[in-house]
Amino acid sequence: MVLTTRPRGTNDILPGETEKWQFVESAFRNICGRYGYAEIRIPMFEHTELFLRGVGETTDVVEKEMYTFTDRGGRSITLRPEGTASTVRAFLEHKLFAQPLPAKMYYAGPMFRYGRPQAGRLRQFHQVGVEVLGAKDPAVDAEVITLAMDFYGELGLQGLELRVNSVGCPHCRPAHRERLKEFLRPVLGELCDTCQGRYERNPMRILDCKSPRCQELVAEAPTTTVSLCSECDRHFRQVLKCLDQVGVNYTVDQHLVRGLDYYTNTTFEIVAAGIGAQSSIGGGGRYDGLVEECGGAPTPGIGFALGLERILLAMEDQNISIPVAEAMEVFVATIGPEGEAEAFRVLTELRRSGIRAEKDFMGRSLKAQLKHAGKFRARYTVFLGGEEFTRGAVSVRDMVKGIQEEVALKNLTTYLRQGLAL
Repeated sequence: MVLTTRPRGTNDILPGETEKWQFVESAFRNICGRYGYAEIRIPMFEHTELFLRGVGETTDVVEKEMYTFTDRGGRSITLRPEGTASTVRAFLEHKLFAQPLPAKMYYAGPMFRYGRPQAGRLRQFHQVGVEVLGAKDPAVDAEVITLAMDFYGELGLQGLELRVNSVGCPHCRPAHRERLKEFLRPVLGELCDTCQGRYERNPMRILDCKSPRCQELVAEAPTTTVSLCSECDRHFRQVLKCLDQVGVNYTVDQHLVRGLDYYTNTTFEIVAAGIGAQSSIGGGGRYDGLVEECGGAPTPGIGFALGLERILLAMEDQNISIPVAEAMEVFVATIGPEGEAEAFRVLTELRRSGIRAEKDFMGRSLKAQLKHAGKFRARYTVFLGGEEFTRGAVSVRDMVKGIQEEVALKNLTTYLRQGLAL
C-alpha cells in the first residue's frame, strides 16, 4: 500500500480550490435562508436497515454501491449514500413532527457510493440538499424546484435543462406496473441481469437502468403519466402551473423515474451539457411514503440533492469566475534580531484587531521576505527593525500608492485600521 496515494474515488481539495467550494456552499446557505430553510447536520453513517428500507432494496445504490461494514459491536453500519433517509430518521427520532409544520431543512456534506470513478462522480462525493416534511401542497414542490433553479442562476449557470415528471402514487402505480411488465415480457431475456431480477420485484427501476441496451428496449415503454389517478394528475398539473407562474422553464420527461424507490408523484432532474457522461447536476422529488416506511405516521415529503463536484465542473465548463479569497492586508517584514524578537507580538496584535496579517517564519533575508510577501498581495508592508525601531517607530509602505511613512509602533494598529477603513 502506498501511503502517499489517496484511495481511488476520493479527492483532496487543496488551498486555492477550497475557496471555490466555500463560495458555492455559502451561496447555497444564503438562498436556503431566504427561502426559510434551517440547517440540519446528519451523521456520516447510519444503521444499514435505514437505507435498505428507505432507499429501496432494488436500487443500484443498495444493490451495488453502499459502503457497509460490521462495527465492533456486531452492528451493520453503512456510510450514508444520500441525505434524505437520515433527515427523515432525525425528523422521527427528535419528534420534529410535533413542531409547527412543514419542517424545512437543508444539509451539506460528503456522501459515499462505490462505483466506477469518472468526471464529477467519485466514491466520496459532496452534496447539498433540502427536505420539506409535512406539506402536500403542490406549491411546495414548485418551491423546492424553484429554489434549486434560483441557486444555479445566482451561481451564473446558464442553459440548464429542468426535466420533470410524475411517477404516481401507490394507488395508481400498480396499473403502470402491469402495463410495463406486459410490455417487457417479450424482451425479458434481452435485459441485463440486474433488470431481469427487477422484473418481478420493481419493474419501474428498469426504466432507470444505465445499460444502453436496456435503454433501447424501454424507449417505447408505457410511461407513468398514462396511468396517473385523477389526484396525481391534478397534483402534477398544479405543480407545472406554479412553475409557469414564476417563469421556471421545464421539459416534461415521461421516462424520468429517478433511481430511488421512495419517490412518489413529482420527480425532477437538472441537466448541464458539457460536463461528461454524468450530465445531471441535481435532482429530487416527492416521497410521501418514506416517513411511514421508517416507522412514523403518514407524512408527505419532498426534497432534492445537488452534486457539488458536478456544479463546479459546470461552472468551469461555462467559464464562470469564482471570487478569489481576500488578499492579506498586512505583511510584517523583519530587519535584524530586534525586529524578529518583536514580530510575533505585533503580528498577533494586528490579527486580534481584525487585520489579516502575515510574516515570514523561515528566517529569510529581507530581500527574500519581500519576494515571499508578493504572493500574499498585501496592501501594506510593515518594516520592523533597523534605525526606526530604535526610535520606537516602524516604516509602513502602502503597496498600492507606492508611498512609505514612519509610524510610531504604539500607533501602528490604529494607523493601519484607518488606512484599511476598518
